[in-house]
Parts: sequence; structure tokens; C-alpha cells
Amino acid sequence: MEKLVISTNNAPSAIGPYSQAIKVGNLVFVSGQIPIIPSTGEIIQGDIKLQTKQVLENLKNILKAAGSSLDNVVKTTVFMSDLNDYVAINDVYKEFFLQKHPARAAVQAARLPKDAGVEIEAIAFCI
Repeated sequence: MEKLVISTNNAPSAIGPYSQAIKVGNLVFVSGQIPIIPSTGEIIQGDIKLQTKQVLENLKNILKAAGSSLDNVVKTTVFMSDLNDYVAINDVYKEFFLQKHPARAAVQAARLPKDAGVEIEAIAFCI
């Protein structure tokens, strides 16, 4: 199988030696996304709901570039800098994953890149 690098201008460029996503066969592995606005490169600070929305928009755009969608996500990992934000993050998360919710792990991390409040990675399939 060939490993295909997925890249789109509709999501933030990688800030290190990694790809936005990798597609192998019909699986897409999306790197952790933080609340960076792709058009400006600025990170959203403060309101965790706004941060979560931007993260999921970035994730959605990468999946689209790979020929997939949020509906095809089978697993996510949610990293948050404060576990007290769990409920607020869930409030936004459930707006993006309306049915057949993916499997998920959610953990508090001591610190996230660029001091983001939330980071989400995903695994999806393509039809």
C-alpha cells in the first residue's frame, strides 16, 4: 500500500515535521489539530467553545481534502489543557458528530502546542 500525504490550505499548515494527515488504503489518520485560523495563522485563545469549533472545522477540512468526512470518523482523541473544560468541549463536539458517534479518548495534557486549550486527532475511512 502507498502512503499518501494529505494537505490543504483550508487547515493550518503543520508546525513541525509531520503531515496534516496520512491516507493509507481507505483509512485517513489526521494529526492533532489546534485552534489555528488557516487564513491568518493566528490561534484562538480564551473561549474553549470557540477553540473547539475551530479545531473541528480544521479537522473537517482535512478530511474533505482526503475524500472523507466527519461522518466517517471512527476514533478521536481529545486532548485538553483543563479537564474542567470537558463539558464545554462536549457541547461543541456533539454539534459536529450528530449520530453514530466515533469511539473516543479524552485526556488532560499538561501543555498543548501554542498553549491551546484543546487538540483533537482522528482516524476516518474513505468510501
